[in-house]
This record gives sequence, structure tokens and C-alpha cells, in this order.
Amino acid sequence: MARLREVALRVWGCASPPQAFSAGQLGLPELSILAMWRAYRLRLRRRAFLVRALRKRREIRVVADRSAGIAKGAILAFVTVRNEALRLPYFLQHYRKLGVDHFLFVDNASTDGTTDLLAAQPDVSLWSTGAGYKAARFGLDWLTGLMWRHGAGHWCLTLDADELLVYPYCETRPLRALTERLASEGRQSFGAMMLDLYPKGALDAQIYQPGQDPLEVLPWFDSGNYVVQVQPRMRNLWIQGGVRARAFFAAEPRRAPTLNKVPLIFWRRGYAYVNSTHAALPPHLNAVFSETGGELLSGILLHTKFLPVVVEKSAEERERREHFANSAFYESYYAGVMASPDLWCPASRRYDGWRQLEALGLMSRGGWV
Repeated sequence: MARLREVALRVWGCASPPQAFSAGQLGLPELSILAMWRAYRLRLRRRAFLVRALRKRREIRVVADRSAGIAKGAILAFVTVRNEALRLPYFLQHYRKLGVDHFLFVDNASTDGTTDLLAAQPDVSLWSTGAGYKAARFGLDWLTGLMWRHGAGHWCLTLDADELLVYPYCETRPLRALTERLASEGRQSFGAMMLDLYPKGALDAQIYQPGQDPLEVLPWFDSGNYVVQVQPRMRNLWIQGGVRARAFFAAEPRRAPTLNKVPLIFWRRGYAYVNSTHAALPPHLNAVFSETGGELLSGILLHTKFLPVVVEKSAEERERREHFANSAFYESYYAGVMASPDLWCPASRRYDGWRQLEALGLMSRGGWV
């Protein structure tokens, strides 16, 4: 890398090269100089994320640190939350059943009892902060600092409180079976598409109780209208579509939320997420799909955003402007949710388990039998 930087500075003298030079012209291996320069810049970007995360550790304070009890090989979950006391009882139940051994939460100034709920859990370590969520790269800086300290050498889930992971055979095979399968394939990461669930009827007309399975209230989803691309820079997928694209971004589908995620990684110091868990660095962590035919083992994050509380939360988040890089673009989205629409349509599908999602082509068991 030192040689590459020296060559790049000598040839270009700027952040981006005006043209690509062949390896032969500069006496380097066959990998093109342009590709090497891009790899170098991604490495610098990753280091910048890590420096940010180490600095941002000063923004969080310990509420309940039980991390000393994390055993070798434990499966960990890292989550940033704000006012999620309604969802957390089922969230914790779901992931405990799957086999998460320890949860590490950052609570961003909750006022609904979230802090007390989490502090009382024996398998939870909790930190809190009143600092800006957006200014911490939407919570990634806080979580990356915790993962640097506690996640290295562990399979780590990075989640939002409204995401419930399902994967092939999840009803009978725990996460440890999944991670062992991934390791046997030489994989360090696992991809999942976020699938928005919704009710039939107005959003705020539903009733949900803490600890209830959200799928009892949100049993419907869109099975089509998904667009998939491969981002050339980091080789990550870019998936858009589903009910939010249909209902809120029909006129500007390119602004619809991104649905691809890499929520499960065998973590090492030096890794970093780039934008939520949509992509990670180094880029090989984004290799959660096959470019040569066939399919890789993948999952689904059932997205329970549209519980009835979403109407109230949308009004709050529109005022806070902490959830999107350019919040002004999403004014109409928030307004649409606050109107409590009925998202159901004749093409909606009722959720019936992971096998249904595989049959629809939304996830794959790969060669796992």
C-alpha cells in the first residue's frame, strides 16, 4: 500500500485519477492501478470510520455492563434504540430463541421506560447517550466502538429493534447452526433483505401489546416490485421496492428506502459498516450473493415498522430530523405515514414462513439441507 500511495501521488497528485494506467506501464502486478487506487481509498475510508468510532466512545456512558460474562464463541447482538419499550419484549424473546447469547444496546435518550427495561435484563449490557443520532452516523459510530472492544472473534448481529431475522430452518436450527454452515462455506458474512410487513386497514386502527408477536398485527407484505442492482464500488447489492416504494415513492422510486442488509458478520477489529448495515468494509464482506450462477444461503429481516405506534413516531422523527441524511427529501414520506393509510392491496400476500419467502425468490437456503 505504501508503494501504491507513492505511485498514485506521483502520477495523479490528486484524490482521483484522470485516467487508468495499465500495470505494465508502471511496473506493478497485473491488477490495474485504478482498481488498486480504489481499494486504497476504501481502506482509508474504513480507517476514518474506525477513528470516528473510537472518538465517539466518549459520548456513551455505562448503565449496565455485563460484558465480562461473554464467553468465547458467544453470538452477540448490537442494537441502538430510542423509545422501543413496546417492541423490545418480543424482540428479545425472538433473538434469545434463535440463540443470541448476549445483547449490547446503546439507548439514545429514551423517555418511555426503555432504559429500565433493558437494564433489568441479565443478558444485556447497556450504554446510554443523549448525543445526536445522525451525527454518530445513525448510531454506527457508537456500535462500532462497542464492536471493536467486544465483538472481535464473535459472530455479531447488528440490528434495529423493528427487525426480526428469519433464515432457512430457523424454527429448528439455531443461529449457531447457521454460523457453522457459513464457516464451512468459508463465508464471514450473511445477507438478508428487509421485508416490510403491514396490516390490512389503517395503521393506527390496529392494537398491539408489548410481548405480542408483531406478525399477528402485521401479516401482509408485497411479494413483487423489487429492483436489484450490484453497486460496482463495494460489490454490495442495492435492493429497492416493496410497500414503501409502492405507497410512498411511486413517483420517485430511486428515493425509496434501501432494503439489502448484511446483518450478521464474523467480526474482526478493523471492520466497519458504511451505511446502516447495507454495506460493510472490507468489501469482501458484501459478497453475500453469487455472481457466477446459483444462490448463496440468505435470509430475511421482517420489518415491523408499521405497528400502530409508527404514526406517532413519524411525527416525532419528522421534527427531530435524525433518521435520513437529507431529511427534507422525506417530508412527504413522513406526512404519508402520519395520515395512517391502509397499505393493503389485492396483490398483498399473507406471511406464511420462510419456505414461502424462498418459493417467492426473496431468500435462499443455498445448498443447506
